Formats: sequence, structure tokens, C-alpha cells
Amino acid sequence: MIGWGILGTGFISDTVAAAIVGSPGSRLAAVAGRDIARTRKFSARFGGDRAYADHAELLADPAVDVVYVGLPNHLHHIFVGEAAAAGKAVLSEKSLSVDMAKSRALVDAVAANDVFFVEGLMYLAHPLIARFVEILRDGRLGAVRSIHASYAADIWQVVNPQGRGTLYNLGCYPVSLLHLAVQTVAGEGAFRARRQTGTGTISAHDGNVSEAALAVRFENGILATVQTAETYGMYPEFIVVGDRGSLRFLDSPWLPQAGAGRLLFTGFDGTIEEIVVESDGDAFLHQVRMVERSLAAGLKTAERPSPRPDDSIEIMEVLTDWEADIRRTLAASARSVENP
Repeated sequence: MIGWGILGTGFISDTVAAAIVGSPGSRLAAVAGRDIARTRKFSARFGGDRAYADHAELLADPAVDVVYVGLPNHLHHIFVGEAAAAGKAVLSEKSLSVDMAKSRALVDAVAANDVFFVEGLMYLAHPLIARFVEILRDGRLGAVRSIHASYAADIWQVVNPQGRGTLYNLGCYPVSLLHLAVQTVAGEGAFRARRQTGTGTISAHDGNVSEAALAVRFENGILATVQTAETYGMYPEFIVVGDRGSLRFLDSPWLPQAGAGRLLFTGFDGTIEEIVVESDGDAFLHQVRMVERSLAAGLKTAERPSPRPDDSIEIMEVLTDWEADIRRTLAASARSVENP
């Protein structure tokens, strides 16, 4: 069995711990958190062996094979780097980080220490996404012409402001699926060959981007739009349109569950097909299994559809450029008001 160490005892670590103990191939070896009483309760709830107040003790624990970094976005690069230096495989929560300097430092640390690493975009490990990729490849859509994505959720009251807002908390989901779709139909390198323009709203509450929209034109001719917001909803949407038909998720692609997940193909010749994908677990359980398979095979990166480090960097480039567009546009607008 793979021994997992968890850094952080927040709600997302709780969800990942449940997936770890739900897989016969994994066990919870250790947990580290700032509040030792809370950390001990967390560990006991999931049958963990040890609870630490110091993350360095967890990283030195020989029973820990994989470290899950469930800490806020802006800390990911620090703790991934330390886990990699300790020779541990790493699963780090999305987003990769909150800026490109930290993101590249994270990826460089993983490469320098030659350890397995994957960003925790857990939904990409679910069978629903594997079936989505198969359909993109089978030709029924024809040439893909446009992709439309959205993820809005009313979470602004509970997010950590140092996580830098909706782009990194929610926008990473539709952007990462857009990345997978473009890469699948157009090949490696196609995603970076693009022009993008972003707009949005800055929250008076914490100074972060709270609502945002993005328009993208890829050099191969695919047009895409992405919207995200942390101020309303729960509203997920993802649709790919080709010159022969469209493919839409009928259930949330970001939180696929156990049971039946559904896609809808609508052909322009009148064909309509609902595609049902059965699964024995949710996205977090499949993410744990993906890590198990990867380590058993001796891999240093996950296999697609899960993100490889280079994929995670390309996703972060979109998110950080999007934020820069928003702040630049709003600053220019403010200057024009001050100096009409």
C-alpha cells in the first residue's frame, strides 16, 4: 500500500483523505497541521498513523511515499519544493500557484529532484473525461471550430484572499479542460499558439478578481470563450462545437461523481446521442488511483488526461495573462476617468 502524508487539515484535505482511505491501494500514514489538536482529530478520523505539528517531521517520515499539499495556492511552491527535496512523490492542490515565478520554481524543484508530481485537477482523472477525449478523437464532431466554458460558484465568503480570487480558485477548471480539448484535437504546442483578451471585475472585498471573461483565438482557427465568477451560482458549462456537431457535458465536468455521468452529442444532421459513463467513484478517488498507477509504473509525471507539469505551466500562463489583462484594463479606465 502507498503511504500518504497530508499537509493541511482544511476541507479539501478532508475530501482527499476520504479518497485515500477509500482505495485499497493507499493508506493515510501521516498528517501535519499548525493546530496539533485539530491535526490529531483529523488523523484519527481517517485512521492515520501519526499527526505532526511540524511539516518537516512528516517529510522525514519514511512511511510517507506521497505528499498531498492541501495548503493555500500561494504556498504550493514552497511545500512542493520541500517535499520534492525530501524525495517524496507529490500531489499538490490546484492551482499550480498564483504567479508564473512561483509556478516555474515549483516545476523546477520537481524536475531537479526527479520525483513524481501532479497538480490536483482531480476531475481530469475521472472516466467521464477519458470518454470525452475518446469522442473528440473519433471524428464525429468534424473539425472543431469553437469551445465555450463557464464555472461560477458562490464561494467568495469562504475563500482565502491570498489564493488570488476566482481565476485560480475556479477559472483553472474550465481553462484546464479547454487546454485538454485543444491539445487533443490539434496536438502538442497548439494551446500556446493563441491570442487572448480578458476582462473582469475586481472585488472591493479583497482586491482580487471576482468575475472574469476571456476570449481566445488559437492559430489553428479555434475560437474559445471562458467565464468564471466566485460571486454567484453553482453554474458549470462546457461545450465543444465542430463543423459536424456539438458535444456538451450534461453533468458538471468539474465535480464528476460516482454513478452515471452524461455527455450529449448533437449532430448537425439531426443525430442526438446521450452518452452515459458509469463510474464506481468520484473524481478524488480516481485521482488517488491515478497516483497509485503512476507510481507502480515508475512514472515521474501523470499520463493524460491528468496534467503533466508542462500542461500545468501552460494553464497558469493563461490564468496569469488573464489577470494581467483585467488589471491593466481597469487601471487604464480609472486613469481616463481621472484625466478626461
